[in-house]
Amino acid sequence: MGPIAKDEVQKAIERFIGKDVYLHLETTNGAYAARQGAMAVCAYIRNGKVQFHRGLITGDGPYRVGLKMDNGWIYAEGLTDYEIDEQGRLLLAGHDTEGRLAVALELSEQPFPM
Repeated sequence: MGPIAKDEVQKAIERFIGKDVYLHLETTNGAYAARQGAMAVCAYIRNGKVQFHRGLITGDGPYRVGLKMDNGWIYAEGLTDYEIDEQGRLLLAGHDTEGRLAVALELSEQPFPM
């Protein structure tokens, strides 16, 4: 993964518009939060099948990605890094200043491995 290139990510998002795609979305402050006395929180979905008709990346970094569906939105905020892998999947992540994962949004035309 490398730092987000906004134009490249926008083009990658647009490749998925109007298709049934698999979504991985998670946000976490991880177990490291509990070690510091804070409550650990997490939200996670893997292989949710979705279709969206509009997708945007916004901001100047960290970034926000929004995917507009017929009846609502999916969005992730705090994204810092991306990769388009050899299978064409778009992998986006947000890492804190210590490199720990805080948020991930991934799109694929095939299910993600379990």
